[in-house]
Amino acid sequence: MKTDVLIIGAGAAGLMCAIAAGRRGRRVLVLDHANKAGKKILMSGGGRCNFTNLGTTPANYLSANPHFAKSALARYTPWDFIALVEKHHIAYHEKELGQLFCDESSKLIVRMLLGECAAAGVDVHTSCAVERVGHTAHGFHAHTARGEVHAQSLVVATGGLSIPSLGATGFGYELARQFGHAVRPTRAGLVPLTLSGKHQERYQDLAGVALPQAEARVGKRSFRAGLLFTHRGVSGPSILQISSYWQPGEDLRLDLAPEADAGDWLCAQRAARPAAELKNVLADLLPRRLAQRLCERWFDSRPMRQYRELELRELGRQLHDWPLVASGTEGYRTAEVTLGGVDTDALSSATMQSRLVPGLYFIGEVVDVTGWLGGYNFQWAWASGHAAGEVA
Repeated sequence: MKTDVLIIGAGAAGLMCAIAAGRRGRRVLVLDHANKAGKKILMSGGGRCNFTNLGTTPANYLSANPHFAKSALARYTPWDFIALVEKHHIAYHEKELGQLFCDESSKLIVRMLLGECAAAGVDVHTSCAVERVGHTAHGFHAHTARGEVHAQSLVVATGGLSIPSLGATGFGYELARQFGHAVRPTRAGLVPLTLSGKHQERYQDLAGVALPQAEARVGKRSFRAGLLFTHRGVSGPSILQISSYWQPGEDLRLDLAPEADAGDWLCAQRAARPAAELKNVLADLLPRRLAQRLCERWFDSRPMRQYRELELRELGRQLHDWPLVASGTEGYRTAEVTLGGVDTDALSSATMQSRLVPGLYFIGEVVDVTGWLGGYNFQWAWASGHAAGEVA
């Protein structure tokens, strides 16, 4: 089989690349070893696909080269993808902080992408693994489950290691190394954190307790969003966000009451409710079970009148700077993304093409560009896929 462009991976980046290349009149073949296209799209956003974020900037991404994502993001914006969504009459809404979700199902996004592929003459084959790839002066040849494929251009859109149950593998990294590209160390990102030993015992039976707002901090980086205690540790948007910046052994702090000055509030409560016990007062600021646990383990619970102002202000300071000793993460099993990947130093930021092997491209999650939670990773997939598709 001969084609102009062979794309390995029928996820968000691969399908977008296929659409852009197909519209240019290129013969495009997309192969994926999974049994259906866009599996990660289908499960994202609770089945409603948080397909982009209106506030997307390069600052919302982690990479060894923080400037690398600028070109692609500037040339394919959230508004470009929104125009495609609206063209297909897919209803959507803004949930919070610029996050756009489908009103109905993420299946509509996959159907839209496959429809655009079909309109551009793109062939998409699932349940077709690529076993190995070679390169000659005439282009690339891939040995696949359906025979050998010859292509002028090869686009690697294989994703990262997160959620192996959906078929994630390290094949893209293997290909990168095969062609002389460096691969930066990978680790799970946007992932729940785990506790162990006495640190887990202190919180374990709080599983299911949630704070609508908490601020998680590592060094100078902080995120304010919801927090959830789990059987093994902590999760929720604030934790998922900070997990991409946290490394084992680093100091992690929580502000358990970021929307109030806890010291001022406690002093006011002492004046208003002098006979009330601290654990009952704190239950008005925090979930009751958490308030009780704090008083059982760390604070002695007395009637408010028995506390001096200095004590209450110190207690408030602790609530705003609560140490949490995490031992690790839940790993790739539940991670939404993979940090690290193909080093951007040997890629063109404008086209995603290899500087080492002409006609070879890397796009999406396989590249060392990782977004925050909230639609940013999809926007990188659309933007990087479009950048490559315009030239591949």
